[in-house]
Amino acid sequence: MNTSHLTMPRLDTLARLLALSCTFIAPAFAQQAPMVREGAAVKVSEHVFVIPDDNVPGVPNVGIIVGRDGILVVDTGMGERNGAIVLKEARRLGGDKPLWLVTTHVHPEHDLGASAFPATTKMIRSRAQVDEIATAGMQTADAFRRRSPEMRALLEGAKFRDADIVFDTEHEVNLGDVKARLLAMGANHTAGDTVIVVDQDHVLFSGDLAMKPLPAFASPKSSLAHWLTSLDRLDALKPRIVVPSHGPTGDAGFIAGYRRYLTRIRDRAAELKRAGKSLEETTQTITAELKSEYPDTGRVGGAVRSAYAEAG
Repeated sequence: MNTSHLTMPRLDTLARLLALSCTFIAPAFAQQAPMVREGAAVKVSEHVFVIPDDNVPGVPNVGIIVGRDGILVVDTGMGERNGAIVLKEARRLGGDKPLWLVTTHVHPEHDLGASAFPATTKMIRSRAQVDEIATAGMQTADAFRRRSPEMRALLEGAKFRDADIVFDTEHEVNLGDVKARLLAMGANHTAGDTVIVVDQDHVLFSGDLAMKPLPAFASPKSSLAHWLTSLDRLDALKPRIVVPSHGPTGDAGFIAGYRRYLTRIRDRAAELKRAGKSLEETTQTITAELKSEYPDTGRVGGAVRSAYAEAG
């Protein structure tokens, strides 16, 4: 999809995209608040710990990278209560070392716990994230608030934390005996996706760019063609451990799986479009064809829309 002509999305458009992209958010929200589990961090490499999401909707996999001279936290949980749990875990693992904070994207469960961190924490954002916040503001957070009383309570008073460091394409955080690279990936899941790679440990925090759940096209700027290019970039990093935004930690198989899925949709959508099929017909056909292999088809429509628009 050519996104160069797009302007700020209307609220109703953004709401529809959010609804389509977050179909994994289940009625579980009505039963429990989406809370990061305290004391649950797992060591996955020499310097990297992960607080797993335990497959709880609305909870991210949180990363804590501990070096000799500092700590880098990846994602915060939803709201200040979750951010406080993440901060406590970071302090438990790394002591009172200086803190850096980065989020894989600006959806509430990843970003809106940042206010729990002390003022001395260095918040790092890509310029694309800064621009996305300036453009969309709290629209996505407001949509999440409407999902359940529990989420509304967690997001009470939440706001985005201003960046202390803004980068365009890449930024390195030197933690002493280990370094982390932050890479701005452009519009894939959101307009401001960021991934974090710890080369020394061969660990990649892939955000929503590669994981077990199907990809969600949550931004009007999302592009299937660009997503495939992003997967090539991730593959070139040669990660041994891939920590996604949600779901189990895995390996580079997540990258290969997303490439296979998106390529299949791209090629099939182009074929059906050339045959004169409408977008609605194309979506119905591809969804039916994928159902046996990908039973959770709620996210297929976003990928098909992008592929259909991009097809010649």
